[in-house]
Amino acid sequence: IVSWHYSHAKGTHLKGINFLSCMARYNDMCLPVSYEIVHKDCKYFDDKEERWRRRASITKNEHFIELLKCCKRNGIKYKYVLADNWFAAKNNLEFINFKQKKKFIIGIKSNRTVAVSYSHKKQGLFQKVSSLKLSKNSSLKVYLKGIEFPMKLLKKVFKNENGSEGILYLITNDMDIDEDRMYEIYQKRWRIEEYHKSTKNNASLAKSPTKIVKSQRNHIFSSIVAYVKLEKMRLSSAVNHFALKYKLLIKANQSAFKELQNLKNLYATA
Repeated sequence: IVSWHYSHAKGTHLKGINFLSCMARYNDMCLPVSYEIVHKDCKYFDDKEERWRRRASITKNEHFIELLKCCKRNGIKYKYVLADNWFAAKNNLEFINFKQKKKFIIGIKSNRTVAVSYSHKKQGLFQKVSSLKLSKNSSLKVYLKGIEFPMKLLKKVFKNENGSEGILYLITNDMDIDEDRMYEIYQKRWRIEEYHKSTKNNASLAKSPTKIVKSQRNHIFSSIVAYVKLEKMRLSSAVNHFALKYKLLIKANQSAFKELQNLKNLYATA
């Protein structure tokens, strides 16, 4: 399960472990309820690069559907499925709408093609999302190419940290939701980034000394359990994960120093 994966954050390939998590958000509580590890178990020959490479027999979109099925089997209660544009595939959207019968708010890329009316859809008059004449923070009823049911498309314009202007396109099958509420709900998805950061830095996810797949999987599971315990402590103490870890380190160092002093006194009198 340790292999090369493309990082959208870094814009390059990095070697490591890639896994998908499904989080449930209730008010301020955010907990992982299911996860899947990407296993590149198939070897193939890349004619372009003229070398052997590996890929997963189960795609990320197939994992995405399995995560939702797991939530249904376990009776997880939720209203909206939130995800970035990586999971805006046709099969995923239809699965959520028809099989799960849930609402979704998912990002889409600017090059996705849509029809602005049912008649345009029937005539095959599709255009790129980026070419639509949408004003800032406005929405429009559209039909994505290849999908029968209508959706609401939102164009959200925001400022990046460097002062540049960014554009986010969101789609939903909730035709009654307004633009502000739609973006407000989608922002709840960002807690998953905090989860990834906390499991890596506070639950030692990236510090496993294991070499075999079974041990690596067990370590990942243990790190996720540790995150759940930290989240439970955060809710009861109103102290974030990093501050909790710092307090634990201080207590551990104080205990170690006290034991060191006891040992020094013991051997000094011996």
